[in-house]
Amino acid sequence: MNASVRLGVSSLRAHRRRFAGTFLAVFLGVAFLAGTLVMGDTLRAGFDSMFGNATSGTDAVVRSADAITTPGESQGVRQPIATDLVGTIEKVPGVAAAVPDIQGAGQLLGADGDPIGGQGPPTLAGNWITDPELNPYQLAEGRAPRKSGEVVVNRGTAEKGDLKIGDTTTLRTPDPVRVTIVGLATFGGEDGMAQVTFTGMTVADAEKYLTARPGEAASIQVRAGPGVSQRELVDRLTPALPKGVEAITGQESAEENNEMISSQFLSIFTLFLLVFSGIALLVATFSIHNTFAIVVAQRTRENALLRALGASRRQVTVTTLVEATAVAVTASLAGLVGGIGIAAGLQALFPAIGFPFPEGELVVKALSLALPLAVGIVVCLGSALLPAVRAGRTAPLAALRETAVDTSGASRLRAVTGTGLVALALALTLAGVLVSPSVWLAGAGAVLALVAFVVLGPVASATAVRILGSPLDRLRGVTGVLARQGALRSPKRTAATASALMIGVAVVSLFTVFGASLKATMDQTVSRSFAGDVAVSAPSFGAGGSGLSPRLAGAVQELPQVNTAVGLGRGVAEVDGKGRALTVTDPVALERTFDLGRIDGSLRDLGTDGIAITEKEADRQHLTTGSKAHLTFTDGRKETFTVRAVYGQSELAGDYVITRAAWAPHRTQDSDTLVAVTFKDGVSTDAGKAAVEKAAARYGNPEVQTRDEYAQSSAGGIDMMLTLVYALLALAVVIALLGIANTLTLAIHERTRELGLLRAVGQTRSQLRAMVRWESVLVAAFGTAGGLALGAFLGWVLVRASDGASDSAFAFAMPPAQLVVVALVGLAAGALAGLRPARRAARLDVLRAIATE
Repeated sequence: MNASVRLGVSSLRAHRRRFAGTFLAVFLGVAFLAGTLVMGDTLRAGFDSMFGNATSGTDAVVRSADAITTPGESQGVRQPIATDLVGTIEKVPGVAAAVPDIQGAGQLLGADGDPIGGQGPPTLAGNWITDPELNPYQLAEGRAPRKSGEVVVNRGTAEKGDLKIGDTTTLRTPDPVRVTIVGLATFGGEDGMAQVTFTGMTVADAEKYLTARPGEAASIQVRAGPGVSQRELVDRLTPALPKGVEAITGQESAEENNEMISSQFLSIFTLFLLVFSGIALLVATFSIHNTFAIVVAQRTRENALLRALGASRRQVTVTTLVEATAVAVTASLAGLVGGIGIAAGLQALFPAIGFPFPEGELVVKALSLALPLAVGIVVCLGSALLPAVRAGRTAPLAALRETAVDTSGASRLRAVTGTGLVALALALTLAGVLVSPSVWLAGAGAVLALVAFVVLGPVASATAVRILGSPLDRLRGVTGVLARQGALRSPKRTAATASALMIGVAVVSLFTVFGASLKATMDQTVSRSFAGDVAVSAPSFGAGGSGLSPRLAGAVQELPQVNTAVGLGRGVAEVDGKGRALTVTDPVALERTFDLGRIDGSLRDLGTDGIAITEKEADRQHLTTGSKAHLTFTDGRKETFTVRAVYGQSELAGDYVITRAAWAPHRTQDSDTLVAVTFKDGVSTDAGKAAVEKAAARYGNPEVQTRDEYAQSSAGGIDMMLTLVYALLALAVVIALLGIANTLTLAIHERTRELGLLRAVGQTRSQLRAMVRWESVLVAAFGTAGGLALGAFLGWVLVRASDGASDSAFAFAMPPAQLVVVALVGLAAGALAGLRPARRAARLDVLRAIATE
């Protein structure tokens, strides 16, 4: 064993350049994985500290005990509680102070008139709590609001909107309110809570603009007297509270807020990065395996001599694994250092691009170092295992032969196995997306399809290279023929080299197809459901933004150019025990502006006790026209509604529709998410849009868009997502490039004599360089073509699986222009990967190359 170790170390030292590509592949994969884990730990610790500092003076929070959670939301909606409970709470022994906390949506306009924030994280407004220990925000500059119209905003919001103390701006609540900034605040020592914006008002203004009626608050913050613990305070408060109201400790409240951030953002964000780390390491696996396979093939005679001198199979295998271990350990350790550097760089980068994560030192946990180190070592050793076993099987008599080039891979067994896997993958996938919709079945088929592509690669490579390389015969003459023959000399090697790039291109193509399908789905949804001419919307998505004033639709309706203007509001209630989102609107105007499909019953007769639902929800809840539906609202009141209409389509109108009169007794802060407008006959789109924009300017200046513009803006987040995906997948493409370059470089060592003979019979250096470059392009073309086919197939699977798992109908779209760009990038990557090997080949000394054995 010691001899094997010494021999492996000596061989690695003598041929260390051969493993440079392997080292870089492991390094990049481990660095990205370690950086993701370290950044996740750092962000969690930062938010933990920030929430802890912000709520350190709050010992208990009194709030409604029940919350209604709708599908797709992690945080439920709680009913407000009466502020007169403050007097009751203050009488409880051990209570030092209690203040109401009124919260709602409020979006400030910046100095340029554009809304600040709202792109996901919420824009909050509330009363400014004068007790500094109970207020999570600390006054950093200026003073607290004293009269109506004065506000304090968090410093990050002011900087983003180019606002300062003394400036007057508009606060959307959603009704526009003119406010003057009199103070700037911090949250837990930071300029804000990530991208959440906050505006603090007087209690009177908060009650006027953020609540449905005076005397209500989201919660009551309580501070304990000396010597009273948080748990003891909660135990004392609980008996004094009315039914439906609960008390939790300040620590529990902080943990809930932190968990909300973690579940809604951090967990998804880190999982997203971990997926791409896995893709990068999968690509690296092919590159590493190919490197060791070539090295073992080139050292056939050397290993045979060791066997002839008495080395056992195990010793030869261990010698190869020692080299792999040395590369794995050194590259993984270097990757850990690189990962910490990546985390530090991201920590500095995010605030620079406007996403202020909490400041603090990097948090490096043992698991965040041990896991990437173990993964890097396992990936490297696992990739080298089969070549090492193959090296151990080298026969002693192989020392008497010329070094053979591995031409295996296109065997009948491989072809039959690969074809069987393809058939099974298709069967599972089609069953999962067409016969019996199942995401798990479709996912299993997709994974099996990837395996089938890898197995069939060597079989398909010969045919594919001949077809893809045929134009080279005419375009490049003898150089093209030699490049094609070079790529054909080892089908297994060509397939293994191309597989790394194939996976990268497949994932890029998958997201490209899925992104185009999402856009087509959104366009289809708007075209099918929205029959209006223009849409008025707040430029936000997710939980952000303050919405639109419910009075806006009425103001637009009065315009002489307008036929119908209908606002869509949002409510929440439990329908027969299950949380559901309600669309609050004028159902008559809704029917005129939206295509709702076939309608059973009438939308005109909903009144204050009627409800309209979609066919899917009616089937799910076993309801028909005339059925009774029991609704429980956030205020705790239970009412029985009669189903008076069942309609077909729900994409924009929602699954449940009630009138504004029915919602009014239960509403909190009222707002619309969309106002759809149709013009009278003869009114042009430009003239009508200009009139609506003028009317909307009085309500916070929301965006007015044509139907096509609305569809495009609704899908705007998809392009941002794809940009991030492409940036992250660049790492996988870089690793694939390293694999191609490393394979060609090692192949040049193997073909030294062949290249020397070509130079001796008249091939110029430029022709030799071109031959190697075109060989690289052919390998990349094979990988790119396979990746495009696999990615398009997986994209179709993902779209169909999403269609089966969702109530909405997904449209499948193939974006030819984007896929052509992906193909060109793949080919360019091949040309780039071949530059260095081509230069090295051209520098070979002709006589020495011919003399090489």
